Amino acid sequence: MDSLTLTGLLKHVAGDFPHGRAVSVSGKFDLTHSQLHELVERAASRLVSAGINPGDVVALTFPNTIEFVSMFLAVIRARATAAPLNSVYTTEEFEFYLSDSESKLLLTPQEGNASAQAAASKLNIRHATVSLPGADSELVFSLPESVVISLAGLANEPNDVALFLHTSGTTSRPKGVPLTQLNLASSVRNIMAVYKLTDSDSTVIVLPLFHVHGLVAGLLSSLGSGAAVALPAAGRFSASTFWKDMLKYKATWYTAVPTIHQIILDRHFSNPEAVYPKLRFIRSCSASLAPVVLARLEETFCAPVLEAYAMTEATHLMSSNPLPEDGPHKSGSVGKPVGQEMAILDENGEAQGANKSGEVCIRGPNVTKGYKNNTEANKVAFQFGWFHTGDLGYLDSDGYLHLVGRIKELINRGGEKISPVEVDVILLSHTDIAEAVAFGVPDDKYGEEINCAIIPREGSNIDEAEVLRYCKENMAAFKVPKKVFITDSLPKTASGKVQRRIVAEHFLAQISTAKLPKFGA
Repeated sequence: MDSLTLTGLLKHVAGDFPHGRAVSVSGKFDLTHSQLHELVERAASRLVSAGINPGDVVALTFPNTIEFVSMFLAVIRARATAAPLNSVYTTEEFEFYLSDSESKLLLTPQEGNASAQAAASKLNIRHATVSLPGADSELVFSLPESVVISLAGLANEPNDVALFLHTSGTTSRPKGVPLTQLNLASSVRNIMAVYKLTDSDSTVIVLPLFHVHGLVAGLLSSLGSGAAVALPAAGRFSASTFWKDMLKYKATWYTAVPTIHQIILDRHFSNPEAVYPKLRFIRSCSASLAPVVLARLEETFCAPVLEAYAMTEATHLMSSNPLPEDGPHKSGSVGKPVGQEMAILDENGEAQGANKSGEVCIRGPNVTKGYKNNTEANKVAFQFGWFHTGDLGYLDSDGYLHLVGRIKELINRGGEKISPVEVDVILLSHTDIAEAVAFGVPDDKYGEEINCAIIPREGSNIDEAEVLRYCKENMAAFKVPKKVFITDSLPKTASGKVQRRIVAEHFLAQISTAKLPKFGA
């Protein structure tokens, strides 16, 4: 049973590599695998004694800190469900996510998070802070002290829902994705296998741990293999300290989104390090990596760059280019399926042959069993016995997957998937905006950026500056449009639905025009 759960896998690692470094807080302290295991066990006991029951959802909003790592693992060890949230959400966004996940407890750093706490207070959700002063310290909780409860009789089950994340869809309501212990264990083993991660490996976490990429590929797969991770001192990626940490902690690889790879390259060309670590590989995922960037990374850092394909519903990894000893890695491809079945299906569910495009579909033990409380989305996503990714692609004659487009209208900004309808809803809440549509446009840095077009209410003099000010006040920074177009008509279908693709094409063609004419004028 232990082999089918993430907590069981980590327990074995603590026994097999007790003195191996597990987590380092840059410039502060290290924890071994056995120290981390003991810390997690004690923290899980505190949660249980504080009234957290199996199946309860615990929301966590932290930077990339040891407190997050410890408490995430403690929550799932207590057979509860961890729901990591982006700490820059607005109060309204926190209110939605806390409510939708039915969270019973909100955990934050010692300094708190005003927006999250305001939302939790409104929803009558308990709040507690957590801090870990040092490697030999106990976790300091603001939860009331209570009797220590033994976890000896609390066994984790493969079907325990351990992780709850949201993925934006093409509707205004992000979809809740429950992921089980089995999903997590399966994905971690898949990642460990394709990249041959062992206790000799080490990495620096550059991606946010509230995101499935950083959490599963960076953190959990390292811990599951007996390897080590380092957390930047600031709790987030910093180009100025990245290579210093990579050298200090003898990193053998790192994983990032294309945006961060580009930042790392830019830093090298403007301010190169005296020496770079010898890396086994560099991994890229969550958005398309331009072939020219891949080539520059390989040439600059003398390591193979392996592009992968992943999504939340698959507990991250679906396919990856292999290590050099296992086969070629193809620029422009996201590699071969890893640990799951993959098929390219047409609209009738018929499998397509080599080099023929269709929808990328998967099934396997890493795939969620379905969205939470969303019958309609599940009906669409799980047709013909497969999970439908919403992406178009083809498998070449060597079995490598090539993505050719997205069926969904998601905007993929540097790996952050944003529903344009979510942005529409905020724009339309402004009293001077009559109609609004958000859409994705190509961007050299992020892959895609958000633009929007608005129709002002009659008599209004609203301008781009006011729209951007309003957006910044009412949505997370990564969702704020980069450019606002002001017009007096938008193309619609007979049923009144805005056609985003045509809107995007129109404004891209006239990007230099500040005030645009009516469509067809």
